[in-house]
Amino acid sequence: MTTYTFSMNISYQSYLNHYSGAASTVLVVTDSGLKLQLPASRFRPFLSQLGVRGRFRIVVNAQNKFEKIEQI
Repeated sequence: MTTYTFSMNISYQSYLNHYSGAASTVLVVTDSGLKLQLPASRFRPFLSQLGVRGRFRIVVNAQNKFEKIEQI
């Protein structure tokens, strides 16, 4: 398994625009500079009144398929 870490700071309103279909994906840049395009819906469990903020870790399997995301 491979992990990628990154920081995210999306306001509540911006996230709603993404999740409602205006843009269904979020582009993040990992700490190592790799760009990952992820479905906005993956971040729904981390949404608060402030939006989605913090440090995150994504775990992918050997085929680069999404396994899990966690806030660290």
